[in-house]
Amino acid sequence: MLRVMVVDDQALVRRGFALVLDNEPDIEVVAEAGTGVEAIEAARVHQPDIILMDIRMPEMDGLEATARILQTQERAEAGDKACRVIILTTFDPDEYVFRALQAGASGFVLKDIPPEALVEAVRTVADGGAMLAPGITQRLISQFAQKLGTGRNLAERLDRLTTREREVLAAIADGKSNAEIAEALFIGAATVKTHVSSVLSKLGLRDRAQAVVFAYECGLATAGGRDVGF
Repeated sequence: MLRVMVVDDQALVRRGFALVLDNEPDIEVVAEAGTGVEAIEAARVHQPDIILMDIRMPEMDGLEATARILQTQERAEAGDKACRVIILTTFDPDEYVFRALQAGASGFVLKDIPPEALVEAVRTVADGGAMLAPGITQRLISQFAQKLGTGRNLAERLDRLTTREREVLAAIADGKSNAEIAEALFIGAATVKTHVSSVLSKLGLRDRAQAVVFAYECGLATAGGRDVGF
């Protein structure tokens, strides 16, 4: 059973998302919160697997709340199951997208997302994937990325990867699924999965969303025209 928390300062929006998810047999909404401060406490008490987090809220916004919740989890014992955060957004074209990924969010969904797509997004992220909703493009992410070039730290980390692993990382940043990577690189799906796990492990990254951030920061990925979604 997936344990989900919904965080939004608009009660009707919050309740609507909760009702959609609670209707699924494998999902339970264990908490709701209306501010970032409330979200931090609720996450501590209820320990959800997935948090749907609004960005703009009173007291503390969703970016700060996300960073604090995930930082707390990183300090927890290794045996504890870390939650993952999906950002709720109305897709304002601003720096929030990249900043949220830097804070550790595993993806985004638009607030007008169809119910069935919301459920799919929650299950995808819970399974270790990332979700960047259609319309949130590479161009937007790269536009606001802090261009760190190939600084020493980033270059050293990138050097840990084999040539094939770099190709896989670039494909992840391009929004390709494992099946699409396998087809593009002429390798098996199981091999792709192994490479993805190796990339995340060698770079010290939580998931594919962080891999996208790293690829842009180190210059391996550049602005493109297609939408990103895993």
